[in-house]
Amino acid sequence: MRTVSPDTGVGPLLRGWREQRRISQLDLALRADSSARHISFIETGRSRPSEEMVLRLAEQLDIPVRERNALLVVAGYAPRYAQTPLDDPAMASVHEG
Repeated sequence: MRTVSPDTGVGPLLRGWREQRRISQLDLALRADSSARHISFIETGRSRPSEEMVLRLAEQLDIPVRERNALLVVAGYAPRYAQTPLDDPAMASVHEG
């Protein structure tokens, strides 16, 4: 799990995930139907990704849903996925397992 702070842009976070997955900018671009140049611009902060692009990149990088929400927030978008605490009554059936 990565630490997300308001000062961290979405670009460095995406770069970190890409490097952790050992995927080149070109490979990620091809998987996400983009260009290596655009990926580079996002990672360096020269370009602001759309919400759709953040989600496509997160999908291709196999980023956990909770972290996808964090990426969206850092990029200036609302979280997309609901988060239910484990102690929530709705999770009782999971605990009974």
